[in-house]
Amino acid sequence: MALPQSIRNAGEPWTDQEVAQLKALAADNIPPPVISVRLGRPETAIEGKAAQAGITLNPQHKPPYGG
Repeated sequence: MALPQSIRNAGEPWTDQEVAQLKALAADNIPPPVISVRLGRPETAIEGKAAQAGITLNPQHKPPYGG
């Protein structure tokens, strides 16, 4: 049985490409739950890596996509 999209990479080491993608998605005001699905990692992992890498995640209640 396949893992759900949002956790397919859970527990795997982060690649430089994934960190760059996280940074780009955060800069585009993509909410953490959407970033979670796109990167295949739990939302808590997204938040943890963002904090570790100094990436600011926009608040979830803010309209995404510059809206």
